[in-house]
Amino acid sequence: MALTTQLSRDGTSLTISINGRFDFNLYKDFRDAYESTLSKGNIKFIINLSQTEYMDSSALGMLLVLKERTGGGETAITLKNCNKEIKNILSISNFDKLFTIE
Repeated sequence: MALTTQLSRDGTSLTISINGRFDFNLYKDFRDAYESTLSKGNIKFIINLSQTEYMDSSALGMLLVLKERTGGGETAITLKNCNKEIKNILSISNFDKLFTIE
């Protein structure tokens, strides 16, 4: 599976792990992964990119939609474990100013 989710035991954070390509083919799965948690209140989102091999502009758009759907700057969204190429894409796109990147 290209996308997996894990809600923390205490229900305060959702980790979405992207395996392989992060592109438009994951749009529905990515949206479905976080939509059900939006009504639960103050949840932190962690996007684990450790197994992500490729990211295109539609993936950047999906991250922006997530940020918008969660209230903009009010919700913590962290992009974790990015490889060098993906970190470069995020930096060039100024996503390092919009998201926490670890």
